[in-house]
Amino acid sequence: MEKQKSLLKTLMFCLALLPTMSVKAEKLSVGQVAPQFELKAQDGSSLNLADRKEKGWTVLYFYPKAGTPGCTTQACAYRDGVNLIRNQNAEVYGISTDEVKDLQAFHEKHRLNFTLLSDAEGKVTEAYGVKMPVVNFAKRWTFIIDSNLVIRYIDDDVDPVLDAKKVAEEIARLKAG
Repeated sequence: MEKQKSLLKTLMFCLALLPTMSVKAEKLSVGQVAPQFELKAQDGSSLNLADRKEKGWTVLYFYPKAGTPGCTTQACAYRDGVNLIRNQNAEVYGISTDEVKDLQAFHEKHRLNFTLLSDAEGKVTEAYGVKMPVVNFAKRWTFIIDSNLVIRYIDDDVDPVLDAKKVAEEIARLKAG
C-alpha cells in the first residue's frame, strides 16, 4: 500500500509539472496518417496498426498507468460503453507504458472487453506526442483513426468518465460527414 501511495504521489507531482514542460515529438494533427506501430497486447498477441487498414475505425486511447484511479475509471467506462463504439464499426485499444504482465492483471481484474497494448519503451507514446517529459508515462489523450489510418479526431482534454461515450458520438458525427 505504501508503494502505491508513493507511486501516486510521484504521478501527481509529474502531472502538476506537465503544463510547464514540452514534449520532444512533433504534435500530430487531424488529417495526418497515424504513426504506424506494432505492440504487444495484454494476452501476449501483437497488434500492428497497419493490419487495421480497411477493417473499420480505430480508437487509440493513451493513459498514464494501469490501476491508478483515473485510468481504472476510464478503462471501466470503455468496458461498459464498448458496444456503442463497436456499433460504429470501430475497435478500441488502450495504450500505456505498462509491461504486458501488468496490463494482463489490470485487464483480468476489471474484466475488460477490449485490448490493452504495452508501449513499455515509450516509442509509440512519443510518436503520438503524448509522452510525459521526464517520466515514461503517457498523457491521457484519445485518437480516432479512420479505416484508411488517417487521424480524424484528437482529444487532448479527456474526461475519463465520459471518454467512451464521447468517442462513440464523435465517430457517428464524423461518419455522417
